[in-house]
Amino acid sequence: MKLNLLRPLAFIDLETTGINVSSDRIVEISVLKISPNGKEEWMSTRVNPEMPIPAKSSAIHGITDKDVVGSPTFKEIAKNLAAFLEGTDLAGYNAIKFDIPVLAEEFLRVNLDFNFRKHKYVDVQVIFYKKEQRTLSAAYQFYCMKELENAHSSKADTLATYEVLKAQLERYDDLENNIEKLADFSSFNSIADLAGRIIFDENGIEIFNFGKHKGKAVEKVFMDEPSYYAWMMNGDFPLYTKKIITEIKLRSFGKVQQ
Repeated sequence: MKLNLLRPLAFIDLETTGINVSSDRIVEISVLKISPNGKEEWMSTRVNPEMPIPAKSSAIHGITDKDVVGSPTFKEIAKNLAAFLEGTDLAGYNAIKFDIPVLAEEFLRVNLDFNFRKHKYVDVQVIFYKKEQRTLSAAYQFYCMKELENAHSSKADTLATYEVLKAQLERYDDLENNIEKLADFSSFNSIADLAGRIIFDENGIEIFNFGKHKGKAVEKVFMDEPSYYAWMMNGDFPLYTKKIITEIKLRSFGKVQQ
């Protein structure tokens, strides 16, 4: 099945030093960009994370410190990656909760303000979980009837994710071949900050999705309890979350951050 695209769709998979969105780093990234005419373009590279790769992470993806010696840092690939992703929508497996937030952190660390709001997100894992409840390897077997070789290689996982999405569209008649509809289906909540700490309520107001203020409007909490903003800015929250709450706080002063 050919995807029904109005603009390019970029499938992304990351291998990282760990699973902490705020502090772990990319060690390998693969992006498969599908154009509306069906053209496929790849960007795939190992990345020097500028920190040791824990043995438990290497045991999963097979990438060790010696494997990234001589590889570019994220800062060295950031501009080319941003250009490659410009004008695309984004897709992946567990991308909404992990790959996209990690990527946002990496861009912010190198002071490249990539505007994730301009992109829709399709998460093949969310579609799979809502339909069947499995892992990527099982999804590949279930939908494509193939064994996933080299699992946890970012390129193999990226290609498998692309094939699974096409197979999902063929299998489910109620799943529309439309990126906007797939993005809506992929979303559990309307997330404001990628990490899911801040979400939009039914009126489009940013509310907290965690902690003692869960369900309360962010702007009102910061007005009533200014120290909560300071606590979050000094805490172990993702840089992108801090960017969003700063925009909200500035907005309450009648300022607009571009």
